Amino acid sequence: MASLARNFEELFGRKPEVISEAPGRVNLIGEHIDYSEGFVLPFAIADRTYAAIASRPDGLVRIASHQRKEKIFSIDIHDVKPGSKGDWEKYVLGVLWSLGITTGVDILVDGSVPAGAGLSSSAALECSVAVGLNELFTLNQSLEELARATQKAENNYVGVPCGIMDQSVSLMAKAGAALLLDCRDLSTESVPFSVADAGLELLIIDTQAHHALVDGGYAERRAACESVAAKLNIPSMRHLSLEVLESNRDKITATEFMRARHAVTEIARVLDAVKALRSSDFEALGKLINESHISLRDDYAVSCPELDVAVAASLEAGAIGSRMVGGGFGGSAIALIKAEDISKVRDAITAAFESHGFKRPRFFTSLPSSGASASRY
Repeated sequence: MASLARNFEELFGRKPEVISEAPGRVNLIGEHIDYSEGFVLPFAIADRTYAAIASRPDGLVRIASHQRKEKIFSIDIHDVKPGSKGDWEKYVLGVLWSLGITTGVDILVDGSVPAGAGLSSSAALECSVAVGLNELFTLNQSLEELARATQKAENNYVGVPCGIMDQSVSLMAKAGAALLLDCRDLSTESVPFSVADAGLELLIIDTQAHHALVDGGYAERRAACESVAAKLNIPSMRHLSLEVLESNRDKITATEFMRARHAVTEIARVLDAVKALRSSDFEALGKLINESHISLRDDYAVSCPELDVAVAASLEAGAIGSRMVGGGFGGSAIALIKAEDISKVRDAITAAFESHGFKRPRFFTSLPSSGASASRY
């Protein structure tokens, strides 16, 4: 915090008024169903994105990142609209636009959430800026309202049709717990997630096959679920059962059937995972995690060779459960393992990657952390 404030002052010639932060996330289970009004079970990781912010009287917006050598991007606040200039800065501009900010600002961001690793670096950035602006301009927006606003920024400004999960957990997470989130109404429930007490560890595997969800694959899958809902005259996959899906198979395409089957079964897996966690049945949880990966790989087709190798190597080395996380097409996987096996599992995954000629993976672990916050500086 102090170093970010110093860097801000050196760059912009004045002190920040607000410093805010928001975490990345890992989704334990419930992938690609937040936009289908499903349930998801993510938790916030320790890695966070920080923002130092101060208002300006002249309508100028200046944005810089410590990771990008603090090169300053500038635009007039009245030119902040979908389709305007900017690269990564669009995630920040989208939040300004979505919150209806009409005042100039200086913003410097910094953080440790790996970009492109499936750990929601974009939501961490959006939410950090959002809670900072909420504090700076006394917008009095609730966490639910900020979640909607940051999702709108990513959907309508950046152009990624993401669901509400990433922003919600980044804003609402509680330390020591996963967040059961109902994506229909944004109601939440904390579910104790204490793997360490059971002698276990959740290993996060960054395959370094970095993804970009703006390229269309994500949008195509969301569109398939929406198409099924329209053809079957239901609001979303939340209202569909396997029996009804099977009986209406002739009304949809083969691809749509597979996409819908993933959504229906994944929603059920989330609720079963909550039961497993509440009873500390980690064997059952591991089985559900494995089933989730198979469904994402086969029915939703969002995995990739690196993710599949990471999962297979984890299981062969003794993991209780393993699956890809995030939007897919690259990014990270998780493996639920015995704490004593962490070195064995890491070595097995690394060896498997080397044998396939893949880039060396990165590993880290994280206990469930708290959500976003902001304070006057």
